Amino acid sequence: MPCNHKFKRDLHLDRIDFEPTTLIVGTFMPEWPANTAGWFYGKTHDANGHRSSNFWDILPRIYGEPSLIDATPDEWKLFCHNKQIALTDLISCIDDADADNPEHIKILAGGADDAIAYNFEDFVFVNIAQLLERHPGIKNVYLTRGITEAFWRHVWNPVMQYCSQNHIHERRLLTPLAAPMYQHDAYNDEHPDNAIPLLADYILMRWQQEWHSVPGF
Repeated sequence: MPCNHKFKRDLHLDRIDFEPTTLIVGTFMPEWPANTAGWFYGKTHDANGHRSSNFWDILPRIYGEPSLIDATPDEWKLFCHNKQIALTDLISCIDDADADNPEHIKILAGGADDAIAYNFEDFVFVNIAQLLERHPGIKNVYLTRGITEAFWRHVWNPVMQYCSQNHIHERRLLTPLAAPMYQHDAYNDEHPDNAIPLLADYILMRWQQEWHSVPGF
């Protein structure tokens, strides 16, 4: 049984009722195993109760608004509507995932992008360049991960080329997950007089360095 994206119906921006100017792209949110996310990037705690994503804390604060980390999907959608932000992911489905394979369940439950790339081969990708062509009002595109690995670089290169040819602001952002904790620690070691105590605040600073200008700031 293939593993679809939990919000597959939202990936192609057919269900939004506004014309976006900013597109934020993640990687994949599996439909199984048990996924409690209410909407994109909304799973904010892992199985041990630890914060697993700071996305809805960081994004509103870029716009000078309070964190929405504990908000509802309706509140997240309203924020995106008001800021003309659309959300999607790179992968729509993993066709060779097997819900009866314990190893596949473990990989998908772990949520690690590289584990997905290394352990599966048959993907259905979202055509991001095609989305941009259909929505010419989008002038800012952000991928919430790096592309140092060959797999992700190959998937993202057509988007980079389209953005370059069409004068679209394209950047790759530090992941809002827990992975940058080592970069956060290194930053604080190098800047002891200006240390940033919280990981979310460090990621926010890094996003602000790449984000397009926001009116009023």
